[in-house]
Amino acid sequence: MAWDAAADPEQACPIAPVVDIVFSRWTTPILWTLHQDGRQRFVELQRRIATITPKVLTQRLRQLERDGLVVRTYHPEVPPRVEYEISDLGRSLAPLFAHLAEWASENLGKVDQARDAYDGAR
Repeated sequence: MAWDAAADPEQACPIAPVVDIVFSRWTTPILWTLHQDGRQRFVELQRRIATITPKVLTQRLRQLERDGLVVRTYHPEVPPRVEYEISDLGRSLAPLFAHLAEWASENLGKVDQARDAYDGAR
């Protein structure tokens, strides 16, 4: 497949929209957590992803729900309870995440070495 650098960025790189959806700053940890740990309440997610703020978690969950990757279930109890779980569409990303985890395990050390070599040469 030849890439045309002059083409529209989404035409030149057909995975760009996927990268925008799946690999934004907090999306990956949220999807990973929901996939690994199953259905969770907001506070459980916030506890597991300790560095995310409540505002950002709310924004990302809403976007993931809009994109169809997360399902939000409201339970009209007293007090009300809301749970989040990964959707079938979100779950379909599991093989991609598995490949990326494998790549990370095999190659992040090499990336660190390349960075050290680059920084040492400067």
